[in-house]
Amino acid sequence: MDAKLLEILVCPLCKSPLVYRKAEQELICKADKLAYVIKDGIPVMLADEARKLTDDEIAKL
Repeated sequence: MDAKLLEILVCPLCKSPLVYRKAEQELICKADKLAYVIKDGIPVMLADEARKLTDDEIAKL
């Protein structure tokens, strides 16, 4: 994932910064507890396609 792109990407819902999880190929919004998948190097920034995170997953970030 390009570092410059990571600097400008924000959550489409709340505009919070995102946490990049390289191993999982996800961008995480802690505020909304959502994980946006990265497919073939392209982040899918659609809220209805995001995975809902559990409180345990959020605590580990």
